[in-house]
Amino acid sequence: MSAEPMLPSQRVAQVCLFLVGAIAVFGGALQMYLGQPETAPRLDNVHRFMGGVYLMSGVTGLWAASTIRQHNTLIFLFALTAFVGGLGRVLSISKVGLPEPAALWLTYLAPELVIPWIIIAAQLMTNRQRAATGEAVQGVGE
Repeated sequence: MSAEPMLPSQRVAQVCLFLVGAIAVFGGALQMYLGQPETAPRLDNVHRFMGGVYLMSGVTGLWAASTIRQHNTLIFLFALTAFVGGLGRVLSISKVGLPEPAALWLTYLAPELVIPWIIIAAQLMTNRQRAATGEAVQGVGE
């Protein structure tokens, strides 16, 4: 690990990853606990399973944020994971409507559609700055 200070763009991506990771850990744990009340066992089962996937996605995001200097492709993949999750909400809203209270669900949706693009832009800036100084830009597993 480099002793040099972190690039500002890398710090932005890191903060966003911590935020998205924390949201996923909290949301996933809550969904595993709550399940899908007043529904068929099949839907509750799928809901709690996806809650576990969401929770562990958050753990992965927190780990990636804490070790951000070692990653490149993983940062993009995690940003896209959050964005595609937001697209799932958009699809749900378009098919079955906006849950109540609407403001709460839109508050969930906004960061899922915006923060991933901030992460991607920050990582692209980091890659350009690192390439300009001759530092190798690593992919997953490098």
